[in-house]
Amino acid sequence: MRINISMISIEASLLYYTLLVCFIVSTVTQTTNRETLEIVIGVEGSGCGNKCPKPITSLPLPPLPLKQEILQFVDNKLAVVYPVIQKFKSIITSDPLNITKTWVGSDICSYKGFFCSNPPDNKSAIAVASIDFNGFQLGAPTLDDFLDQLPDIALFHANSNNFAGVVSPKIAKLPYLYELDISNNKFSGPFPSAVLGMEGLIFLDIRFNSFAGSVPPQIFVQNLDALFINNNNFMQMLPDNIGSTHILLLALANNKFSGPIPRNIFKALSLLTEVLFLNNQLTGCLPYEIGYLGEARVLDFGNNQLTGPLPLSLACLEKVEQLNFANNLLTGMVPEMVCELGNLVNFSLSGNYFTLVGPLCRFLIHKGVLDVRNNCIPGLPFQRSVMECAQFFARPRLCPHMWSYVYIPCKPCIPEMAPSP
Repeated sequence: MRINISMISIEASLLYYTLLVCFIVSTVTQTTNRETLEIVIGVEGSGCGNKCPKPITSLPLPPLPLKQEILQFVDNKLAVVYPVIQKFKSIITSDPLNITKTWVGSDICSYKGFFCSNPPDNKSAIAVASIDFNGFQLGAPTLDDFLDQLPDIALFHANSNNFAGVVSPKIAKLPYLYELDISNNKFSGPFPSAVLGMEGLIFLDIRFNSFAGSVPPQIFVQNLDALFINNNNFMQMLPDNIGSTHILLLALANNKFSGPIPRNIFKALSLLTEVLFLNNQLTGCLPYEIGYLGEARVLDFGNNQLTGPLPLSLACLEKVEQLNFANNLLTGMVPEMVCELGNLVNFSLSGNYFTLVGPLCRFLIHKGVLDVRNNCIPGLPFQRSVMECAQFFARPRLCPHMWSYVYIPCKPCIPEMAPSP
C-alpha cells in the first residue's frame, strides 16, 4: 500500500510541475505579445515614456506595371494610318457627339466615320478608303498631317464641322481622291490650289467657308462634275474660259464676283438644273444667250448690279420654277411671254426699276407668283417714289445689241436671225 501511495504522490507532483511550467510559458507569451502590440500601435502607458518608438506604418506598394497591349491589324495599311488617326484625335478640340470615343483599338474599320475597302492597286488589301464626318460637329485647328497622310483615301466628306486652317498642298499627292467636301467649316486663306491638276477629282465642295482672293481660271475647265464655291469671299471678274466648262453642277453665289456675265457661259451651263449667281457684284446687261438654260429649274441672279431689260429668250426656260432677279438695276417692261411659263411658281423682280406689266403678269401678281414691289410701275402699290425713279432714269443705261433682246432661239415659228456676238 505504501508503494502505491508513494507512486500516486510522485505522479501528482509531476502533474503539478507540468501545469506550473505551462502557466509560466503562457504568461511570458502573453506579455511579449502585448509589448509587441504596444510597440506596433503605440499604446500609451507602456512605461517607455518619450522613448517609445514611433508607430510602424506600412508603405503602399507601387502598382504593378500594366502589360502593354499589342495591337493586331488585319492589314499593314491599317497599321500605317493608325498613328495618323490617333494624332489627329489628340488635337480634336470639340466633340459634342462623342464620336472619337469609338476611335480606339486596332479595328479601324469600325471607327465611326471611317470606311474601309480594297484599294485599286491591291484588291486583296484592306485600307481606309473613305471618311464621312458630315454633321459630326468636330473641332480641330487643322486637317494637316491627317487627310494628306491617308494614302488610299477616295472620298473625304466633312461638311458641317468646325475644322479650320488652310488646305494642305500635300493633298495633291493623294492618287485616288475623287470627292472632297469640306463645306460649312472655318477654313480660310486662298483657294486650295492643290486641287488643280488632280485628274481623278470630280466633286469639289468648299462653300460656306472664308476662302478669299481669286479663283484660278483652270478650275473651270478641269474634269469636274460638280464645283461648289459659293458663300466665300472670292473677289474677281468671271474668267472668260468659264464658257468652256462642262461642269454639271456649279454654284458661285454669295461671293464678290464682278463684271459682266460672259455670253458663252450659258451654252456651257445648258444642262444645269440650278444656276446660282446671287449676291455678287455682277454688272452689265443680260445677254439673250440666257435662253439656252433649257434644263434650269432654278435661276437666281438676285442682289447684283445687272441693268437693262429682261431678254425675251427667258421664255425658252420651260422647266423653270423659280426666277429671281430681285435687287438689281433692271428696267423696261416685264415680258408677258415669261409670265406665260407653265411651271413658274416664284418670279421675283422686286427692287428694280421696271415701269410696265401686262395683263398676264398682273394675273401672276394677283396669284402671289410675281413680286414687283419697289419698282417704278404706275398704279401698283409699294413702288419707289417718283423722285427716286426720276433720278435713276436721268442717267441712261444702254445695252449693246438691243435688238437681240427680242430674239427667242427656241421658237421655230419666229424667223431666226442669229444675233452677232
